Amino acid sequence: MLNTRLVTWALSLWAAITFVLCVIYGLVTPHALGIQQSLEMMLPAFKWLTWWGFLLGLAESFLYGAYVGLVFCPIYNFLYRRWGQESRFKV
Repeated sequence: MLNTRLVTWALSLWAAITFVLCVIYGLVTPHALGIQQSLEMMLPAFKWLTWWGFLLGLAESFLYGAYVGLVFCPIYNFLYRRWGQESRFKV
């Protein structure tokens, strides 16, 4: 069984840290892999190289991670209760 709060926080922080690393990478290598365009397409209202855009992108990334955790954990726990426990006893 997964702890929904723990997984949600972990995924939220992971998404926020990943966003910051993508922005840093986009600043260091300006035209590599189209990071700027990718972030602008994935994050609504995100604008490259503005403080408002950075803060908005950070918040959106955090919330996307929270959404994944809040949806994934109950589904996983349901399936684990349904099928996961009986498979532990089969040899």
